[in-house]
Amino acid sequence: MSVAEYVYDQDKVSTLLSTVIRNNGNEKANNWLQQRLQLQQQTGAIPQFNQTFTAIPRFTGKEMIRISTTESEQLQALLPSFFVQGWTLDRLARVWWLLQLPVTNKSVYLEVVENLFNAAEMNELAALYSALPLLPWPEEWTARTSEGIRSNIGVVQEAIMLRNPYPAKYLSEPAWNQLVMKAIFTDKPLHLIIGLDERANAALATILVDFAHERWAAGRTLDPMQWRVLVNFVGEANFADITRVWHSVNSTEKEAAALVCAQCHYPPAKALLATDPALQAEIQAGSITWDTLAQKIIK
Repeated sequence: MSVAEYVYDQDKVSTLLSTVIRNNGNEKANNWLQQRLQLQQQTGAIPQFNQTFTAIPRFTGKEMIRISTTESEQLQALLPSFFVQGWTLDRLARVWWLLQLPVTNKSVYLEVVENLFNAAEMNELAALYSALPLLPWPEEWTARTSEGIRSNIGVVQEAIMLRNPYPAKYLSEPAWNQLVMKAIFTDKPLHLIIGLDERANAALATILVDFAHERWAAGRTLDPMQWRVLVNFVGEANFADITRVWHSVNSTEKEAAALVCAQCHYPPAKALLATDPALQAEIQAGSITWDTLAQKIIK
């Protein structure tokens, strides 16, 4: 393994994913994958690599995988914030298969993966975008990621936006802000966006407030979770908006405003929170968090 190629221990991750695949697959599928791997290692033929990538679902099926707590913990230790829960077996196998592509020649590697993107159907695209945290030369995939964010295919959007550590780590601020806004426009669960708090920025806060004004003017509601992005950017310019949400008849919206007030550093927001000691106490006790709010919204 070359540090210049991978930013994690590729061998260990590949081995762990292979174990999860075997534990979820049947004997026929596992034997087929092993045979294809041996053939690939012997020939290195790119057409054969591409054919295997495409054919995987025919042999593995598309059942949801099961991953043990131990396997999940091992994966987190090797690659923090990388999750495979909720994946189908064919997606996991395709992501693992991408790790078998040699990285000895960067230009050849990039060409092969780009061609896979260009030829991919919906589920293949989802696998490719799910694999972003694993691909070598991660800075090379930012344009592809931005392209995927603009996609109107739900499964592709989710593969990029949800439980995927790649965007927060590598996207530029404008591209990141586009991801968050697209997630809001398409009703994605914001609490599953890794790095939502860490990548929050003043420009995004302004965009979100403007969006809120548009929604209110049209007589429509907002996802209470979006106010989370304002935590570090509450000030005179937007405090009236937080106050409006605070006075909402919707308890979830008020709780969102209360969390913003509790977590920000703007004195008037702290004073507003203090006007409801019971709500303030619940937040201090940990009874109301962004996670509890997310569960209410999902229900």
